[in-house]
Amino acid sequence: MNLYDVDYQKWLAEQLANLKYCKWEHLDVDHLIEELEALNKSNKRELYSYFVVALAHLLKWKSQPEKRSGSWKGSIKNSRRRIERLFKDQPSLKPYLKEILLEAYAEAREWAEDETGLATFPTICPYSVQQIIDPEFLPD
Repeated sequence: MNLYDVDYQKWLAEQLANLKYCKWEHLDVDHLIEELEALNKSNKRELYSYFVVALAHLLKWKSQPEKRSGSWKGSIKNSRRRIERLFKDQPSLKPYLKEILLEAYAEAREWAEDETGLATFPTICPYSVQQIIDPEFLPD
């Protein structure tokens, strides 16, 4: 049985040591590839999740001015900070937001409809990617 399947932390430490000391022949290449692919997917899922949250709360902010709260504003701000942090660590993720805008907006719209009971949200996202992540933007 492979150490990867028995003790992940020990396997990881060994792989890091093998890389650090250029012991290429001892690398578990197949599992390293699997881990790197999973890491990339995880980062994209995290970005998608924060993007949906920001969008849903922006929709609620616009549609229900009388119910605006610090909680909604805080959620928008927190999502934007998390997105900014992901971009700082991985700038190559930036173009991904344009790829996911339609899907993320559909999910955010459904969430906002479920929470507000309103069915009046635009079918096409009324905000640009830049507006969604802009720390100063709030729709009036």
